[in-house]
Amino acid sequence: MTALTLSTAAASGLRADAIVVGVAKGAKGPVVAPGAEAVDKAYDGALAGILETLGASGGEGEVTKLPAPTGFKAPVVVAVGLGAVPEKDDTFSAEALRRAAGAAARALAGAKKAVFALPITDAADAGVLAEGAALGAYAFDAYKENGKDAKNGKAPLAEVTLLGGKPRDAAYKAALARAIAVTEELNRARDLINTPPNDLYPEAFAAVATAAGKEHGIKVQVLDEKALQKGGFGGILGVGAGSAAAPRLVKLSYTSSKATKHLAFVGKGITYDSGGISLKPAGHNETMKCDMSGAAAVFAAVVAAARLGLEVNVTGWLALAENMPSGSATRPGDVLRMYSGKTVEVLNTDAEGRLVLADALWKASEEKPDAIIDVATLTGAMVLALGNRTFGVMANDDAFRTAIVEAAEEVGEESWPMPLPEHLRKGMDSPTADIANMGERMGGGLVAGLFLKEFVGEGITWAHLDIAGPAFNESGPFGYTPKGGTGSAVRTLVRLAELTAAGDLG
Repeated sequence: MTALTLSTAAASGLRADAIVVGVAKGAKGPVVAPGAEAVDKAYDGALAGILETLGASGGEGEVTKLPAPTGFKAPVVVAVGLGAVPEKDDTFSAEALRRAAGAAARALAGAKKAVFALPITDAADAGVLAEGAALGAYAFDAYKENGKDAKNGKAPLAEVTLLGGKPRDAAYKAALARAIAVTEELNRARDLINTPPNDLYPEAFAAVATAAGKEHGIKVQVLDEKALQKGGFGGILGVGAGSAAAPRLVKLSYTSSKATKHLAFVGKGITYDSGGISLKPAGHNETMKCDMSGAAAVFAAVVAAARLGLEVNVTGWLALAENMPSGSATRPGDVLRMYSGKTVEVLNTDAEGRLVLADALWKASEEKPDAIIDVATLTGAMVLALGNRTFGVMANDDAFRTAIVEAAEEVGEESWPMPLPEHLRKGMDSPTADIANMGERMGGGLVAGLFLKEFVGEGITWAHLDIAGPAFNESGPFGYTPKGGTGSAVRTLVRLAELTAAGDLG
């Protein structure tokens, strides 16, 4: 993990491998951003012109390297694009700062230390820059020789110092501490998502959660296959029936003595999804280790809440199973009796996420939390609707859905409110069981949300986040987002917990 520090020292006197400055896209060419005044002065005020000569425009994420001016202890200046120059009396958005810091950190892979002279007007800016740097520097190298990327032989940037951040100021210290806690847990979620399924199966994931619980004072309860059978968790058991790796239901409980509210987070944790008997075709199963991204997000958010000492009780439920075909696997046409007592006709074994979530949602409902939020890589239909960078938000309460979308926007995650049209419920009617696990093909993401709604306790506020699009980035990295597991929804869940603790949510 990249070390993060604050400093008010002069840029020229700090020993580092590089100094990072911001450059914005102006009407007549690149404009040097606030924070880089001392660096620009050392170039005799000509930094913008030099960058333009080198082809820089200030566009978002653009990175340009040039030799540092005489008298600086760092040998290189790295100019990172912040996008358009803000309107008069306005400042760069938090997300623009976060993305720029991420792009710079990734470009400096292999360096030991970098000094970031980017715009900081208050403690909040310092926090988002720290987030961007820590998330952008991320690399999954657990399976690489000597912990380095085999392609370029470079380890992640080891240390970042944020200039303009006041190291003795309480607000700045708190912002940095929050950024460290959230990004460390988000990057842990990324590690879990990227871990191959032969090493991350339900029992192994449960062991990771148990170890984290001991470290951070979180109570962890693990229901193994015997406990699941005794409890009647037909959905989780039905999905895991075809695998040699038995399913688990993990409960993580963070409690605060000052809490007056209780949130429950429920995560889909399919550690590998072959589709089961309804087997996925070649080209659709190679990245299915990521089908536990919802559980990873829930796990990370609960641990982050504990590390931050939030005054809210947060319970995380990880519904863990591996969906495989075999002689013991659930077949299309089978009927499962769920933990709630309802029966479900399984028409497609590749619609398995909703089955494990249904059991976990009903179990979570028994505790009567103030709200339940489930997170899942649930449907390809949501990807078709919203693309690869935006998650859908459904809820049984419009105001709650709006609050989640606003919280996501606040922390830099793209989301979109989606409806739950009641007319789509009829498509899941079954002549054999209480409900089928499939309905109309059109609007499949909404159908899945309606299915889950059936398993939420009466009177409980609930929302469903379908992160199928942004959970796993199969294209190139951008901003602070790497290729592979992204940790989607972690920051939104943490923010919702913070808002609840402050009495600003529900």
